[in-house]
Amino acid sequence: MVTAPGQEAGLPTGGVARRLGVSPTTVRSWERRYGIGPADREPGHHRRWSPQDIAVLEAMCRLTARGVPPGEAARAALAGHEDAPWPPADRQDGPRPGGSRALRVGTVRPECRGLARAAVRLDAPEVDTILREAVGALGVVDAWTEVMMPALRAVGRKWAADGEQYVEVEHLLSWHVSGALRCAPTAPAAIRPLRPVLLAAAPGEQHTLPLEATAAALTGRGLPFRMLGAAVPPRALLDAAHRLGPPAVVLWSQGPHTADRELLRRVASGAWGPRGARTGPVVLAAGPGWARGGLPAGTAAPRSLAGALDLLERTATG
Repeated sequence: MVTAPGQEAGLPTGGVARRLGVSPTTVRSWERRYGIGPADREPGHHRRWSPQDIAVLEAMCRLTARGVPPGEAARAALAGHEDAPWPPADRQDGPRPGGSRALRVGTVRPECRGLARAAVRLDAPEVDTILREAVGALGVVDAWTEVMMPALRAVGRKWAADGEQYVEVEHLLSWHVSGALRCAPTAPAAIRPLRPVLLAAAPGEQHTLPLEATAAALTGRGLPFRMLGAAVPPRALLDAAHRLGPPAVVLWSQGPHTADRELLRRVASGAWGPRGARTGPVVLAAGPGWARGGLPAGTAAPRSLAGALDLLERTATG
């Protein structure tokens, strides 16, 4: 194919599929079923997708990611009606985008499926949109439990199975989930005058998104907290407990290699706070890292974010 001066040659189908994070089979299926294909074709030549053609495909990806059935999504993408108020769809009338690159999220909400697909495409604006709308519609707890966490687990499984191939997907999704949790609607004036809950990741533990979800949900309940973040050394955690005298300490461990039970015991058995007002906190051993082996006396192991929040609220206000 001869390209006119100043005109882009366009991308082949395989290049377009890689750019969008879907399989070439999906792109060809959309073209065959719904007429989404290159506007200019020449007999005897491979299809070349222009920027305008790719923009239609991108709209198709975004719509199907939001749960719109492919047939309706194709009509809207071709007509330029992507911003129509589509209702969530519980089923789809064609092949799901992604092919071999798709994340297996199981039976989940359409928003979670869409989030996983957008993350695989590295479509940051769509990831932000889905997260923002999920938090707004469902609230922090349900958005975390039903949308964010299943997608994060799926990308973690894919990364573990395929090596470094999916690290970029996990990092992008984690960064945007963190941003969505920190930007969740808050009402600072409604924070109650109580001693703050202490949130920390165990020594050596780098995963903090569950703590960030806890922090956002605590804010929604008007409960104060202090976030210490990732990989908190034992001395730092004990010093913070001594200075704050928290009613509860949440210590997160993602894996057994960071589950420091001796640190749990020291926090749970101590009396913390200023002289004359020292108390023993309730310690929440949060995360799958604590699953193996027993826990020291004075610790609790919540099984869900909602359960942890209820316990924290009873402890902080009791």
